[in-house]
Amino acid sequence: MPLLGVRKNVTSGLHTPLKPLQRRRPLELTMHAVWFICAISSIIGIFFILIFLLYDAAPVFMDTGIIPFLSGERWDPTSVMPKYGLVPLIVGTLLVTIGAMVFAVPFGIACAIYISEMAGPRMRKILKPAIELLAGIPSVVYGFFGLAVLVKFLQDALSVPSGESVLAGSILLGIMSLPTIISVSEDAISSVPRYLKEGSLALGATHWQTIARVILPAALSGITAAIILGIGRAVGETMAVIMVTGNAAIIPEPLWNILSPVRTLTGTLGIEMGEVAVGSLHYHALFGVAVVLLLITLIINLAALTVMKRLKNSQTGGCSGKGLFTCAMITDRLSGIMTHVPLIIYVLLVLCLFLMGLWEGALCILVLAAIARLIDQYCVRQTVQKIWFSLIAGMMGIVTLILIFILYDIFSNGLPYVTIDFLTESPRNLGRGGGIFPAIIGTFYLVIGSILIALPLGIGAAIYLVEYTKENVLTQIIRTATDLLNGTPSIVFGLFGFTFLVLFLNFGISLLAGMITLALMVLPTVIRTTEEALRSVPDSLREGSYALGATRWQTVRRVVLPPSVPGIITGAILSIGRAAGETAPIMFTAVVFMQRRLPDSLFDPVMALPYHLFILATNVPGARNNQYATAVVLLILVIMIYGGAIVIRNYYDKKVRW
Repeated sequence: MPLLGVRKNVTSGLHTPLKPLQRRRPLELTMHAVWFICAISSIIGIFFILIFLLYDAAPVFMDTGIIPFLSGERWDPTSVMPKYGLVPLIVGTLLVTIGAMVFAVPFGIACAIYISEMAGPRMRKILKPAIELLAGIPSVVYGFFGLAVLVKFLQDALSVPSGESVLAGSILLGIMSLPTIISVSEDAISSVPRYLKEGSLALGATHWQTIARVILPAALSGITAAIILGIGRAVGETMAVIMVTGNAAIIPEPLWNILSPVRTLTGTLGIEMGEVAVGSLHYHALFGVAVVLLLITLIINLAALTVMKRLKNSQTGGCSGKGLFTCAMITDRLSGIMTHVPLIIYVLLVLCLFLMGLWEGALCILVLAAIARLIDQYCVRQTVQKIWFSLIAGMMGIVTLILIFILYDIFSNGLPYVTIDFLTESPRNLGRGGGIFPAIIGTFYLVIGSILIALPLGIGAAIYLVEYTKENVLTQIIRTATDLLNGTPSIVFGLFGFTFLVLFLNFGISLLAGMITLALMVLPTVIRTTEEALRSVPDSLREGSYALGATRWQTVRRVVLPPSVPGIITGAILSIGRAAGETAPIMFTAVVFMQRRLPDSLFDPVMALPYHLFILATNVPGARNNQYATAVVLLILVIMIYGGAIVIRNYYDKKVRW
């Protein structure tokens, strides 16, 4: 007699899972249609962004020409004879991105190795939330720290007229890219099959030899994807680079002059979009910049997705049966490749330092490389392991100290000025006096509104992808669109919201326009976290429900969704944290700097904490105390949000056992 919930296959004698009853009830058809509409929201979002950006960029492409626009060596739209050449902006973007990766890649990979292979369970529980907190700090807070501390330090230490430069932007973007590189690399290293590590140790290799010659080669695809995503994070950053790079649309002379000010693609959009006349050629040129920026980030994210997909396929393929010999050959080849990777990294690092004019740094790297080579050849294996482990632990310590120093500087300078009056009064004297109450309430309105829009769409899309369809071309397109939407720079969301919601739909600078723009930005986070939560529910629960005669929607509503609620809540909290800390998407759609009263309707503009801090830091001299106090309030808000998500995740990780 067949088991309950299982149907016997007459031809093969095997037992296959039951499917839900195919009842064509109106409710079932309606819910299927609703979830399908939610699922294609990502495709619709990407499509509309591309269409509206291309529509507004077309005039400059037709007037100037695509090739002259991309290859022009001067960006000066306000001169008597306006010049629209992107080369200075592209060069500025590349310089700060390369500089950021020179810092972020070695530190990020070292931290990932430490967390996954060297740290104990207790230390890992401390470091992973710390890295997540580093990722949760709003970019405008990083920018404020860079402007208040890093720029002044470089100015004094290097005796230069201004510390706003390529170097300042590179250091700050490197710090901001670290969480992405660390998290993805750590996941890749942790996903390496355990038997590879055990086999290496059984053959007499040390722990360091196993890491360098077995684990890192096997995780090479994931580490590559981490670096690509880190590059995408650096390329798409707006507020921080505006605040520390000097914003001069020039090509540094010489090109490797890292103390020269530059302007990036994102920085140009953030600076000029608020002052340009709508419909002018300058206006259309800025949308041309946005199109180029979007295409660059789409290419970067597609490359990362391709690498990660190949990694996932190789992992699911396994190494059993006939594939065992092939996997052994691949691992052996990767191990051979990895023996040359340190040399390649050294060469690239030295070349970058030489090109940037840091001759002393390049010489130090060469000396360190020679010393490392001598150590590997002539020192005993245990000594080599101690040296490398000490270096990795030191790099992990540096990253931890950076986080502690950022938090200490902001809290020590700002906390004394966070008073009841500051939290409950309206700003006065251009923000130098008074408080930030309207900004707190405005931020609350924007966040709640965006989540009320994004949460139903995201949950519905995840339900469709997991419960209502099998893996096919459409689901692949939806997931790709979701990932591309997730990688789209925040300033591009702001421009899309401005051209579509503010102008085309005539919402004006309003609370509603900001809510929709933020909802579109956080939608991929809700989809991904909800999808993972739904997939964590065992199939046996679904099959038992179907065996008892439940329909698909009844199974989803009564069996699948209840145990998925913690994961869905975590995704919602993470989305709230991101929405609360974003500046670029709302600066053209929803916010004003000074407003003494609260909004009366959805079509009124609002104040918001990130934008208020940005204007205070960049345009209002003599407001140091309120700058730091605003940064403290914003940081406390974000830390509470992300801390709540971490607590919920850890609680249910211990409680839920399938």
